Amino acid sequence: MNHSKNCRLLTVVLSSLIAGTGYTGVTAGAEYAGVEVCTGCHIEQAEAWRGSHHDLAMQATSEKTVLGDFDDTAFSYYGTTSRFFKKGGRFYVYTQGAAGKEADFEVRYTFGVDPLQQYLVEFDDGRIQALPIAWDTRPKAEGGQKWFHLYPGEQIKPGDALYWTGPNQNWNFMCAECHSTNLRRNYDAESGTYATAYSEINVSCEACHGPGSQHVAWAQSGITNDDDYGLAVDLRSSGKWIMNSDSGIAGNTSPAGPIQVETCARCHSRRIVMSEDYRHGEPLTRTYRPQVLLENLYYADGQIQDEVYVYGSFMQSKMYRQRVTCTDCHNPHSAELNARGNALCTGCHLPTRFDTVEHHLHEPGSEAAQCVTCHMPARVYMVNDRRRDHSFRVPRPDLYDRTQSPDVCTDCHQGRSPKWAARAIQENTGKVGKRPPHFGIAIQAGRAGLLDAEAQLIALADNTTQPVIARATAATLLGGYLSPASIQTLAVLLRDEDPLVRVNAISAVDAADPRLKVQLLPRLLDDPVLMVRVEAAQSLANVPGDMLRPGQRRLFGAAIDEYIEVQKNNADRVESWTNLGNLYLRLGTAAKAQAQYEHALDLDPTYAPVYVNLADLYRSEQQDGKAEQVLLTGIERLPDAGSLHHAYGLLLVRQKKTDRAIAELRRAVELAPGNTRFRYVYAVGLSSTGDVLGAIEELRKANAMHPAGIDILTALISFYRQQGDTANARRYAADLVKRSPWDRNAKALLEQLSR
Repeated sequence: MNHSKNCRLLTVVLSSLIAGTGYTGVTAGAEYAGVEVCTGCHIEQAEAWRGSHHDLAMQATSEKTVLGDFDDTAFSYYGTTSRFFKKGGRFYVYTQGAAGKEADFEVRYTFGVDPLQQYLVEFDDGRIQALPIAWDTRPKAEGGQKWFHLYPGEQIKPGDALYWTGPNQNWNFMCAECHSTNLRRNYDAESGTYATAYSEINVSCEACHGPGSQHVAWAQSGITNDDDYGLAVDLRSSGKWIMNSDSGIAGNTSPAGPIQVETCARCHSRRIVMSEDYRHGEPLTRTYRPQVLLENLYYADGQIQDEVYVYGSFMQSKMYRQRVTCTDCHNPHSAELNARGNALCTGCHLPTRFDTVEHHLHEPGSEAAQCVTCHMPARVYMVNDRRRDHSFRVPRPDLYDRTQSPDVCTDCHQGRSPKWAARAIQENTGKVGKRPPHFGIAIQAGRAGLLDAEAQLIALADNTTQPVIARATAATLLGGYLSPASIQTLAVLLRDEDPLVRVNAISAVDAADPRLKVQLLPRLLDDPVLMVRVEAAQSLANVPGDMLRPGQRRLFGAAIDEYIEVQKNNADRVESWTNLGNLYLRLGTAAKAQAQYEHALDLDPTYAPVYVNLADLYRSEQQDGKAEQVLLTGIERLPDAGSLHHAYGLLLVRQKKTDRAIAELRRAVELAPGNTRFRYVYAVGLSSTGDVLGAIEELRKANAMHPAGIDILTALISFYRQQGDTANARRYAADLVKRSPWDRNAKALLEQLSR
């Protein structure tokens, strides 16, 4: 499950590390010794860590730790007034609870310190929930020292997925692993309760270095052995940075892998938890699945959009590929920068070449002349928390039209256009001609469904000089095509050396014919990486068992068991129970699927997909009455969920209740205007009532959003032919041939229309 929009991670993107990349792998039998044991020897590091964002990541409430004003102060939000006060030396808030009823809630913990502090309430079932009202810890002169709501522009009511007592604001799952050390979530699915525990309430030494008992024993033994000193992971760097006078950029002498970066990425990434069996020093993908450049998480060119926590951005950068690590820029213990201003960058980038007007084109010493202004643009999250993009990108206003991504130049030069910025860069740098290609063009083409998107995505996925995360994203997007050309590319990607590429290639072929999946996926059932094995298994779940050889069936069974364990590991999330329902439905065990869906609804009735899936299950068993009841219940609870109105409209179509069906399909389009599938189905519904012109209008809107949609193109051709408009039918047939050049029927149709 992804982090919530409101999950509070640290402001400074670091882990408490010693700089470096190697590891010893000494973990068997190691136990957590505790921060006080560590600080007994590591005095300098401890002094740097005390008071850092890691040290203060989470604290029990006290007069010392609480920064907010609890002196009987009030805060109003959409007609509800919350009051913060103290009683008997404890901290309380009087506010709305789960059912909307106002009550006193004790604040047990603080969360974070700068630029805001959140507050946590503990419930009898072990849940710890994050309040939606936070304290702005900035100085008053900067607009701080006040209470504010984390969703100021929208009213979050009881029953909403983002309401503070719900699962998306749950500390145990959403936040705890990255704010405390050696966390054990200890969720009991049968009782629905938590007994969450940790070694340290905050992010202490062993959160990054691993359990330290063997290191303590080594230190006490008096034996000096630099090759094996008992730490689970050695994060020191063995390489040196040496300046290249020709390029003006330093290079690292170490060929070591990114273990330090992946240690930080355990928390500083947008990822799915596959297993709680995390082992320090092993690759991130052993227990996590990092998210790729998905729409709504990242802009098409890879710039940060939602809260993605650094790692996915850094993976895109040249610095990552040149073995730059987190501690090259950040002090591992204080979480502060190693230098201020451009001095941080000019340690590796020759100042006489890069910290000049000729390079940055701005007044020396100004904010605009700071390296981070152009190369690490910031976005604001959680109302007041500015976080910088760590992809270290070169400004590309020339890409704006083709990627629809923010342009850092015109963020400052208000009133100017990206075209102006691109021209200004060219004129002032003397660089004439085309600039290097960028993966964002292909990703945006894939998202928008442009006619040449498939070819662009294939080229990106095949290009091993591009960032792995971009290639993996291209693999995912190829799932919308599955032509002979893209299938050939995906077959190669399934053997790629990087597991992130392999797992996303599996996702892409999930909708393929079972006969094709049997050719491509069985070898991945014993892949060394968990996320790859389980993705292959769930994709093969709808393949008839007799299509697999005996040895493949054994591997399939083992990988399916692992998939189930992954879901059970996240049994406190509705998505996991929905995934299990989907799995059992693929396996042909409808009764088991129904049980998982029903449990999912009990756990979280605000999750729309489970209503749709359960209704589809009932429909497949010819129980339309039950399907209708499920969808109506969902619509009552989630009236603005377009997917529920769409599913209900389809059900009414099958019941031949045309007028009501059209109304529901129209409502789905109104609620989700960017969903081309909803619009296509609505158009087909309109045509069935005789409103062909209305259908054409909706299809044209859908085609504008997704030019390569085969169903949309085919319907437009058909409806224009019905209207006798051969010219338009021929125009869309030509687009269909561009989209499906291998399709003989499309070519024949175009030839027929041309005659």
